[in-house]
Order: sequence, then C-alpha cells, then structure tokens
Amino acid sequence: MPNGAQALIRTLADSGIEVCFTNPGTSEMHFVAALDQEPRMRAVLALFEGVATGAADGYARMADKPAATLLHLGCGLGNGLANLHNARKGKVPIVNIVGDHATHHVPYDAQLQSDIETVARNVSPGYVRTAQRTETLCSDAVDAITAARGLPGQVATLILPADVSWGEGATPSAAPGRKPAPVADDAAVEAIAGAIRSGERTAFLLGGHALRERGLLAAARIAAHTGIRLLAETFPTRLERGAGLPPVERIAYLAELAGVQLAELRHLILVDAKAPVSFFAYPGKKSDLVPDNCMVHCLANPEQDAAASLEKLADHLGAARTQAALQASQRPGPPRGRLTAEKVCKAVGHLMPENAIVIDEAITSGLMLSAMTAGAPRHDVLCLTGGAIGQGLPNAVGAAIACPQRPVLALIGDGTAMYTIQALWTMAREQLNITTIIFNNASYSVLNIELERVGAETAGEKAKSQLDLGKPVMNFAQMAQSMGVHGVRASTAEEMLKALEYALDTPGPHLIEARIPEAMNGIKRRILPWLLRSLPSLPPAVSRALKRKMAP
Repeated sequence: MPNGAQALIRTLADSGIEVCFTNPGTSEMHFVAALDQEPRMRAVLALFEGVATGAADGYARMADKPAATLLHLGCGLGNGLANLHNARKGKVPIVNIVGDHATHHVPYDAQLQSDIETVARNVSPGYVRTAQRTETLCSDAVDAITAARGLPGQVATLILPADVSWGEGATPSAAPGRKPAPVADDAAVEAIAGAIRSGERTAFLLGGHALRERGLLAAARIAAHTGIRLLAETFPTRLERGAGLPPVERIAYLAELAGVQLAELRHLILVDAKAPVSFFAYPGKKSDLVPDNCMVHCLANPEQDAAASLEKLADHLGAARTQAALQASQRPGPPRGRLTAEKVCKAVGHLMPENAIVIDEAITSGLMLSAMTAGAPRHDVLCLTGGAIGQGLPNAVGAAIACPQRPVLALIGDGTAMYTIQALWTMAREQLNITTIIFNNASYSVLNIELERVGAETAGEKAKSQLDLGKPVMNFAQMAQSMGVHGVRASTAEEMLKALEYALDTPGPHLIEARIPEAMNGIKRRILPWLLRSLPSLPPAVSRALKRKMAP
C-alpha cells in the first residue's frame, strides 16, 4: 500500500495535474522521493518560492488547468505569497501544497514552526485545509483540486504534515471533472439588451475568460451591430489579440486617463470583470472610476460562462451573424538609432513570431507595447493581475512549460526583474524557449511618477536615492550568463534587432538587456501631474487625444 506522499502524487496525476513546481525542505522529503514513482508528474525546481508560485500561475493561465506547487512550511509559503496574490486576483487555479512539521512535533514550537493556515488564508480564502490523517489525505486533495479548478479559479492550499506524508494507509483517488458553468439568465440578458437599445453611450468591460477568442468575437459582433464600445481590464489574466482577432481597448493604469475613457458612458456592462477602481488612493480624488451618472450592469460574473453569455446576448440582439471588426495585419518598421523603450517595443512588433506568448511586466517601459504589437501575428498577453511585481519571469517559465511549441517573450522592468531573478536558472535547467528582454533604465520609474502624483513633499536627495537603481548599475547579461542563459546587452536599435532575431531563431533561453533612458523622465515627468490634473477641464476631444498620446 502506498504511503501518503505516493498516494497524493498519484491522486494529482489521476486528476490531470501533470506539473509540480517545487522548492522543498526536510518536511517534504517523502513527497520528493515519491516523484520518481509517478512518470506522469513533471517536477520543476525553483530556487525561490516566488518563482515556483509564479510559474504555477503562468502555467495555469496557458494550460487552462492547475499545476501544483510544493513549498516548505510557513516561511516558504510566505516567500511565495506575492505571486499567489497575483494568481488570486487573476482567478488562476493552483493546487498549493505546503509541507508542515509532523503533528507530534508541533507542540515543541521548533524554529520553523508557524501558523501556516493564517498565512495561507491571505491567498486561499476559499480553500485552506491541514490534512489530519493519512487515510483521508487523498480525499482532502480531491477537495483541493475541485476547489482550484472550479469557476472562478482559485488558489487552493493543502497543508501536508510530515507524518501524514510518510504514514501508510492512503488510497489514491481522482477529482471529478469540472461542472459546466451557468449562463446569464434571461432577465439579465433582457435588461442589458434594453440598456444597449436605449441609444445612450454604452460599453462592455471584458475580463477573465471574456478576453479569449470566443468571447471577444461575440462581444465584437454586438459592438458592430449596436455601436457600443469594447473595453478590457487594465491587467488581464490572459488576453488573446493580434491580427485576425477583435481589437479591444484596455482601461488605463493612471486613474486620470481611465476617467477620460469612461467619462461619457451612461451604461457599463461587466463581463467576467469588476467595476474599475483606482489602483491607489490619491488626495482629493475618487477611488471609484465609474462616472456618477453611469449605470453598471453585470452580464456574467466570474462563476458564469462569459463567452456563452455574450453569445446569448448576441442572439437576443440579432447580432449573431453580424461581421465582427477584426484587427488588420500590420507591423511597424524596424527601429533605428539610439535605443529607447519605445524602440524596443517597436522591435518586438516588427519581429514577433506567430503564436507567441507575451509576458508584460515592462511597467513604464511598456507604454507603447500595445500599440506596436496590435497588428502583429496572433498572440497571447499575460499581465500583472495583482500588481505585486516579480511575476513576469516566473510566469514565463510556467507558460513555456504549458506550451512548449510556442515562443515566449518576457518583457520585464529592471526593478521587477530583481524580485525573482532566480527564474533564469530554472529556464536554463529546463532549456525553455524564452526570450527575456530586460528594460534597464536604472530606476524605479513608476515610483518616481507616483511620488509626484500622491502629493508628497518635494523630494530631496535621500528620497530620490530610494528610487534610483543606478548605483551600481546592474548587468543583467552577466547575471543571465552566470545562470546558464545566453545574455547580451543592446544600446542601439540595430543591436536590439540583431539580438532579438538571434534569440527567436535559436532554441533555448535568451536574455537581452536593453540599456535605455527612462520612458518618463526629465520634463515629461515634471509636466505629467499638471497634465493629469488638467484633463477634466479640457474639451473631451482634447482629453482623448492626450490620453492616446500618453497611453495608446
């Protein structure tokens, strides 16, 4: 009869979970040993828990099913918490396995003893359980898997005491398949159809699964039939876009610019999305970004089938056979001269391969990425759903493992890269086809902008030094090479193009360090707060033009 760990791994595999991202310790050694007995389970080692949790997130976004993690005690869970937070905000399914001390060892309050359940509830509000007995471990696992992959997806945390893992008497099981999600009811469809037919300015706000091809096409048919607008969440979990797919306008990160996008709406229809709010609070400014005279409707919540609900609404409106507006195929020309953030984005748009997966954690350096890649070959974009930086490199690891035949492009800021730089080692170890571009502007540029926006006192040298990454300047190409990843630096557009062509043509992981000035520096950063404050008082056409210029 298998021990608890062996039965647990078999239960995971029988339930369709094929990958476990691990950072184990002593309490997890029986689980580690059991990996050799289950050929269906791939084990991927991470050198930091935030890499393991972020990789599980990226895997699930692209595989549409959960991976498992293996973490060591409460401290290991704490180290991985930021990327589990991002997964929670993105409604991403993960089965999070956290080892614990043997039950009889807990009363001794050993050095690594902690309250794991309390830590886990921050990111697993729907399912946290400590396995109490080996005999019931597999049923606990089935409950965790069922919770993780139901709608909405969630992080389900199963805490595994060492003696439950090494104990005998476990019986492997398998989680049932996911139940079909319900569709929007007739009353909701009728009410929303009435709002659309009113002729007042109306928009969809699409999120979650509504931003996949099926949902986008249904929403675009309705838009073509009725004239309403298509908007998307600021940071989508996964957005399918590019030539041949309907274009959709993302809500801007800066609240003032989002206000311009939403200002004239009288109806906002949520489809697997929440009403937009400001990322942070600012003195004298509203947190709720929905205009006071705009009515919010919900067509499909995260527990409903967003695409089927949009199709039902399209049928009701007579739009099911309407031709959707699709993005034309077009690329920017090759950039030339001294390298800037905009030219890096232009190079990506110029060379992006078919069916790429783009990880966008470029922060301020990626302001032009969406515009430069709009007409590129069809691709998926994964975004920073929870705002906790350090997601991008681990997400790239998980996405590449989920889709080994697809090229992965990870666009990462220099500050955020240092949160989970250990992911490069895993890329090399697994020989993943990932091209990482690090925007090295030697600054926490977004925080320099926020320093102005929050109304803080004029910054002196001590304050400015907290947002400066230039003393010393980091060499990401050398860091990559030290971890087995091919790394080069680029300071001109020509060097960038040459390095990107080589990386895309050569299997294995690559890193290109783009040495650039800040995208928002000098006079631009000084006038930005004034421009943002002035937007509400400007004519709408002028405000919209400024918004397109600052955040296209």
